[in-house]
Amino acid sequence: MAIYGLRVVSFIFAALAFVPAGAHLFSMLNKLKLDGTSYLAAQRAYDGWSLFGSLVLGALLSSAALAVVLYRSGGAFGLVALAFIAIGATQFVFWSFTFPANRATRNWTMLPDNWEILRRQWEYSHAAAACLNALALLLLFLAALRRDAGV
Repeated sequence: MAIYGLRVVSFIFAALAFVPAGAHLFSMLNKLKLDGTSYLAAQRAYDGWSLFGSLVLGALLSSAALAVVLYRSGGAFGLVALAFIAIGATQFVFWSFTFPANRATRNWTMLPDNWEILRRQWEYSHAAAACLNALALLLLFLAALRRDAGV
């Protein structure tokens, strides 16, 4: 029963981590068309979204714990381990691409000369993270369907 609960918690955290990532992804095409002033105004919608980092931490920790519990279960372990790696990769993308763009623009409160390059970097990094979050969610779902899932 503990594995079942851990599986549910992991799935919920992964799903909740996908929500803000998906929102970024689905607004990207429209935001890439905006001029600088409009883009800065649109970016204010994300003020306070750093709190969603706790969901990513929850997804990382719960998927890691589930992978440890399922270590000897065969295919279910592999799928969960890949989900953990995908969630971890979102952090690599954030710290390598998103965060530097945030710093260069002071969290999108000013536009430096290269702001359009930074905007593309920021938007595409969020799109990549959304895809990685979706992959993690799919992998956790597939792991739950496995006969050797440990439940």
